Amino acid sequence: MYRKLDPQKTISTLKTLANRIDERFPGASLNGVCKEVSAIAGETCGRIAWVSRPYKAIRLAVLLVIAAAGFLGWFLIHTVRVRVQQDGFSIEELEAGTNAVVLTGAALFFLFSLESRMKRARILHAIDELRAISHVVDMHQLTKDPSQMLSAGGQRTKSSPQRTLTPFQLARYLDYCSELLSLIGKLAALYAQSTSDSVVLQAVNDIETLTNGISRKIWQKIMILDDDIADEAAMEKQLPDPPTAEVTNSADPPGIGNGG
Repeated sequence: MYRKLDPQKTISTLKTLANRIDERFPGASLNGVCKEVSAIAGETCGRIAWVSRPYKAIRLAVLLVIAAAGFLGWFLIHTVRVRVQQDGFSIEELEAGTNAVVLTGAALFFLFSLESRMKRARILHAIDELRAISHVVDMHQLTKDPSQMLSAGGQRTKSSPQRTLTPFQLARYLDYCSELLSLIGKLAALYAQSTSDSVVLQAVNDIETLTNGISRKIWQKIMILDDDIADEAAMEKQLPDPPTAEVTNSADPPGIGNGG
């Protein structure tokens, strides 16, 4: 039960994340990215089911070629034996038989690898989609720089991005980006557990390396933000209490009484 990733659980987690983003940031484009990843997750389930099924037409063609190769081998052996018993055979006939055997072997190799190559091509196309949408998530967090909050009084330019998020909202936004990248890596891992193709496994490792690298940058921002918030809280605690106004008796003349 817990030894394999469940595609349906991954889709459910993505839908929950989309709801969380929409509730926290209504109308944010990051929510649209998350919904797109959910759609890709649904397509992933269909692709994995397709990869897991045998391609019967190709396997039937392989069986036919094997049968034809067996018949051709038997026919060549029988023909050579008859010709040797009669009057021998020429070099041209031997070359023709050898070429037929080589071509049959090449056809067998092509058909044996055709099914795996077709599945590999479809999986690699899907992994390219995951790679592209990982970069889209990276673009969404690109301008979410916590260091800009320390220089809030700095001069802005016309091309400066709008920064309307509070420190808490910025931390949540970055955390959502990190979660989304992690789920993209899990979608790639679903392909890895459905095939043993070395090319596919390498592509999946590349996706996980990419998403982990982007997540590492995001968590550096979150750590900077947490440190800034902690420093501000510590400074507020160290500030002295404001002086309290002393109560004076209005009936006393100046310089006499509580204020004296």
